[in-house]
Amino acid sequence: MGACKAPIPHLLMTCSSSLAQPPNLKSLNPFSKTPLLSRRLVLFTLPVATFLLPRKGSCADISSNSIDVNSTPSGSSSALSNFDPISTSERDASDAISRRISDALELLEKGRELQALGDFNQALLCFTQVIEKYDDFAFSDYARVGRSLILYEVGNREEAIAEMEDVSISLKGYPEVHAALAAALYADKHAPLLAENQFTIATLLDPHYTDLSYVKETKHWPPSLVSSLYHFITLS
Repeated sequence: MGACKAPIPHLLMTCSSSLAQPPNLKSLNPFSKTPLLSRRLVLFTLPVATFLLPRKGSCADISSNSIDVNSTPSGSSSALSNFDPISTSERDASDAISRRISDALELLEKGRELQALGDFNQALLCFTQVIEKYDDFAFSDYARVGRSLILYEVGNREEAIAEMEDVSISLKGYPEVHAALAAALYADKHAPLLAENQFTIATLLDPHYTDLSYVKETKHWPPSLVSSLYHFITLS
């Protein structure tokens, strides 16, 4: 037992004696200010885990047995591709709304075409149908503008002005209704100050309403309203 224990203090004495002696110049790193450790001391200072590391081949064994977390089962991918967040009832409701919008816009455009052709009675019918059937859509207010212009032409001026005043609030900033209301207030209500306020709003938004040819040829106003606008502009 004593013979087995003898080498250990011998090695410790060797290491301690080597540390106590000044370093050899040959063991110095020419690029460093500190001496290099001896090979024997480096071996003794290495952690035990260094000698217990697996071989390179064992890494391949581990990777071959690992589970690919990014892989998706074929059943899951097919289920995701078939998933539809919109139900059949929702799709049918959306299609129904799209058809109603298309029908309303078509009817509104038809009323404007008839107005341009001078067929005021049929234009009035189209605008009225848009207001009655599609009043839940915001653009039905534009049909109310067209309807008020036609009402002014066919002789119901009181209702026409009331419609203009109402829609000038819901469509505040729409220059056509402000210009039409200015002409009607001046010619029929004899209210030049109110007419001037409405016309100021209209011309600030669109200066074209100072041009009679614009309202007649581009906006297709009925003749009676064009005449009222002429009297307002000329203060006659």
